[in-house]
Amino acid sequence: MGHSPFTPAAVVAEQVRSGVASPGEAVEASLAAIAEREPKIRAFVTVLEEQARADAAALSRRPDLATLPLAGVPVAIKDVIPVAGLPMREGSTATSAEPRATDHAVVARLKAAGAVVVGLTTLPELAVWGSTDAPGHITRNPWNLSRTCGGSSGGAAAAVAAGMVPLSHGTDGLGSIRIPAANCGVFGIKPGRGVVPSELGATSWFGMAENGPLATTVGDAALMLSVLADRPDLARIGASEPLRIAVASGSPTFLATVDPQWRDAAVRAGTELTGSGHDVEPATLPYPVNLLPVLARWTAGTAADAKGLDLRQLQPRTRRHVALGRALGRFVRPAQVDKLEESLREFFENYDVVITPALAQPPLAATAWSERSWASNVVANVRYAPFSALWNLVGWPAASVPVGTHSHSGTPLAVQIAAPPGGEARILALAAHIERVGGWPRVAPVR
Repeated sequence: MGHSPFTPAAVVAEQVRSGVASPGEAVEASLAAIAEREPKIRAFVTVLEEQARADAAALSRRPDLATLPLAGVPVAIKDVIPVAGLPMREGSTATSAEPRATDHAVVARLKAAGAVVVGLTTLPELAVWGSTDAPGHITRNPWNLSRTCGGSSGGAAAAVAAGMVPLSHGTDGLGSIRIPAANCGVFGIKPGRGVVPSELGATSWFGMAENGPLATTVGDAALMLSVLADRPDLARIGASEPLRIAVASGSPTFLATVDPQWRDAAVRAGTELTGSGHDVEPATLPYPVNLLPVLARWTAGTAADAKGLDLRQLQPRTRRHVALGRALGRFVRPAQVDKLEESLREFFENYDVVITPALAQPPLAATAWSERSWASNVVANVRYAPFSALWNLVGWPAASVPVGTHSHSGTPLAVQIAAPPGGEARILALAAHIERVGGWPRVAPVR
């Protein structure tokens, strides 16, 4: 039986486990979709056709195939973590072209669970930016090819949204899973600190960066997260018990204005949840006024990742970012986060979760951001995607959930759900409820 990549990962795995389909058929369906749609989207750094076919054949001979949670499921890996036998270029010509000797822990877990890696996805240089392009290569939004897919897990979200793979691995240091998920109308979750092995770059951006899943359904993301975390319980999404929900639709910063359609999406989600028995009220999050702690970690984390690279080969915007990071590294202090976390814990004495808009504006234009200045990139990123960084700074879980379409850009709308540490299952349950009530198109009609 053949597979469409529109088939949820959980269904693919069940069909492979039961013998209704083979791993090879699942992989061929994904490769066919990539061949058809990739020329317009450009979500992949490399497509591993022969390797994926060989891995699928080897998987079909595994004696434990009938027990594997991701049996035969095609997945894509963001080109920012090691995959054995392949270079890890991190969106840059400055990085080494030498193949990596071993898999990152999350790649090893995915393979052990029966997933088949079909390719590596694109990202902006060193995973720094909220749009995904490099000189001569722009990754586009499947819903509107003139708009960005977001970043830095841009290729990952675009590949899922275009139906090329049912699951993608992403990383999130300041919103790098949730921003592209919101741009592309897929579900993405950043787990809280310590739930999934991070081991990203030199310092995981001082503990801000995490590995996580992007998927067309909440159930598929939960399944992948359960494998990444080695916690089977996360795959079982429970009913969402009545929650105390705060809706914080205001901008986190004077630097960003929230588009009315993005603001209304959050308010509307809250209204609908009120009708489902939840206690919902508007609220104002205690966002930090001082942006230095985030800026210092973002830049100094990148500077640490760039150590040993030929800086002359970096894009000018990234060079400036690294230079700033070298100057600002001394401002990275744990006490800054302790104070912020204390104020958030006080806020969450009255609430179980908070809902915000996922973005402040529709996706940026799909253009050569890599050739623009550092300042223009930072200003554009902050203006359109200011809601996600807070949760990286404190290391708490947060997700982006599709909730409609923006009438001007034709791209998806989404809300962000965040919760205190340990709240992954609660976020997944609430997101699954939103999915059941509202639903969203699974795959973009790439034109």
